[in-house]
Amino acid sequence: MQFKATARSVKGTSASRRLRHAGRVPAIVYGGTAEPLSIELDHNEIFHALRKEEFHASILDMQLDGKGQQVLLRAVQWHPYKQLVLHVDFQRVDAKQNITTKVPLHFINGENSPAVKLDGQLISQVVTELEVTCLPSKLPQFIQVDLGNMVGGGNIFLSDITLPEGVTHTVHGAEENLVLAAALPVRGGAATDGAAEENGDAPAADPAE
Repeated sequence: MQFKATARSVKGTSASRRLRHAGRVPAIVYGGTAEPLSIELDHNEIFHALRKEEFHASILDMQLDGKGQQVLLRAVQWHPYKQLVLHVDFQRVDAKQNITTKVPLHFINGENSPAVKLDGQLISQVVTELEVTCLPSKLPQFIQVDLGNMVGGGNIFLSDITLPEGVTHTVHGAEENLVLAAALPVRGGAATDGAAEENGDAPAADPAE
């Protein structure tokens, strides 16, 4: 994905406030061998870009004053209650060095799993993103988790999924058994059965007893 940026020389709280009033967003680019660089962005462009999942998990093409540079989104500061972007951090990307970042998980086939179709259970997505390490060229926009074989009361663990070639997760030890998704009974099922018995739906006692 591509976005436009402009270098800025004026820094500080007052300068940032003036930028925001003008529909611009102060930002910074750091990392690599170069010094951190203060930049500014168009608010509307970056606001809509940040609403796209792939903008958070892709190598981005930053067009800085007409020159392309690869960066990775690292942090976003939002206004506490307004739909306003206050500040954005980007990290420079070296094609030959590994990066570590979070990638969203996409869950598929849950509605066709035995847990849902046979047992009427709900599947809870316990983890929605995974931290991975890889070369920039290997970074996936998302990792797919197939729930099609999930049974009632079952779990999908981190160790159950296969990551793309060249991609490793950054959890270790006990976290290897990290639960990504869990099949859970629908709440109220047992209570409904009990209520039925209390309302006379249970088999009637033998009058002769």
